[in-house]
Amino acid sequence: MAADVIACVRPDQLGNATPCTEWDVRALISHLVGGNLRFAAMVAGGHGPGSDEGVLGDEPLAGFLDSFGGLCAAFDREGFLDEVFSTPLGEGPGELLVALRITELTIHTWDVAAATGQSRRLDPGLVAFTDGVLRSRPIPRGINGPFAAEQPVPAGATAADRLAAFAGRPVPARQDEPGHVTG
Repeated sequence: MAADVIACVRPDQLGNATPCTEWDVRALISHLVGGNLRFAAMVAGGHGPGSDEGVLGDEPLAGFLDSFGGLCAAFDREGFLDEVFSTPLGEGPGELLVALRITELTIHTWDVAAATGQSRRLDPGLVAFTDGVLRSRPIPRGINGPFAAEQPVPAGATAADRLAAFAGRPVPARQDEPGHVTG
């Protein structure tokens, strides 16, 4: 899903502001790449890059696909789901790392889609999963957290738009287009 959206980002859109206000499109894709690298490194017992600076390279899609391939290989390791790791939320099993990564990738895919005028209709299964993860515990909001206060949702909003609003993103008026982003 993220790769499909990133593949449709034009070079002239990389400087667009995103609903995730601290990053433009290029910096947000770099953040996704850096996150993939850090999570893969966690599984291997390392730390990955300390910053997202310089991890993207000149081809955003290629950088994302390369980092995502490494992440999938790390998550595919025998016994990974049952191992315990130090995560951003404390100690937890491999399945928590997967849930955290799916959540971040889904929310930020919405951010990139919104910033570049693409469909915000994301894969319903991933949106439902992410919604369940975020609503399963209090999420850190405000100055010290990655999420802003929940935002209002316009009439007719999609499930992905409702998820984005819950995650603190301002949601534009309803988008009328067929289909959804899959992957």
